[in-house]
Amino acid sequence: MSFLIINQNKIEILQKGQDGTPIIILTGMGCSFDEWYEVTESLSKSNRVIMFHRPGLGASEIGNEVRNTQAVVNEVSEMIHLLKLSEPVILVGHSYGGLCVQHFVKEHPENVAGIVLVDSTSVELKVLDDLNLPVLNEGSTDEFWMEKCRSYSQMKREELSEIINPTLTEKQKLLPNDIQKRLIDFQINPSLYKAMHSEISNWKRDGDIIQNLVVCLDIPLIVISRDKEHNIRLGTMEGLPEWELRLFEEKWQELIMNQINLTSNSKLIIAQEASHSIHIDRPDIIVQSINKLNSLFN
Repeated sequence: MSFLIINQNKIEILQKGQDGTPIIILTGMGCSFDEWYEVTESLSKSNRVIMFHRPGLGASEIGNEVRNTQAVVNEVSEMIHLLKLSEPVILVGHSYGGLCVQHFVKEHPENVAGIVLVDSTSVELKVLDDLNLPVLNEGSTDEFWMEKCRSYSQMKREELSEIINPTLTEKQKLLPNDIQKRLIDFQINPSLYKAMHSEISNWKRDGDIIQNLVVCLDIPLIVISRDKEHNIRLGTMEGLPEWELRLFEEKWQELIMNQINLTSNSKLIIAQEASHSIHIDRPDIIVQSINKLNSLFN
């Protein structure tokens, strides 16, 4: 781990590998780059892999700046400059990180050799609010999460630890002990929730802004979608209504499929047996996709 000073904030950077086309991976909202351990270990054998914690996440500092996709675009651009990355990069984005990737590639296409969107948040995300999902929406609206994040951001680590009782998935329990500890500590950082509050409050506006950036792109793009039926099964096992799950998952997959229109050179992959956390459930799919892009450049 190392740090860069970006916009007067100390930003935590993860770098692995030395050779090949540089790969920059942007994590989802509230997600640590340590979740990507398997992916980065594999990719670092052939590529230089770079990840960072956005302000407020991990050990990265946060001030009172607005956290939106434009801020991330600016940070990635500055990071590329500070790390002296002279060649275009492969840009990977998961969930909210994918929304940021879509913004970056429209503003700085000359810096991007290839794109992988991993179950990315859609620029059309506000259409999900129009779905009639009384049970799924209970306790999951933007307003609910912003209030929860606002409250958490004002607590101390000890309080958050008691309330959240952070846990690891069974797969994460197989990771090295130091990574497991970092993943637990990541979840009880009040600054994380300060950052999330700002990101949530701006992401629908961000989606509109990105949609209105009209750029013709032919950059190689791979869009990876979660497994719709797998997610419906998981939800019904938790007692959620199947008809709501199906309505949501069908709209989500439609929005994912629309993302292939970001460039004229794109491919869609369905990650079988994967939830939204494809990097945890099917890291092999992500590695294979990036290696396909690698083969175009080497």
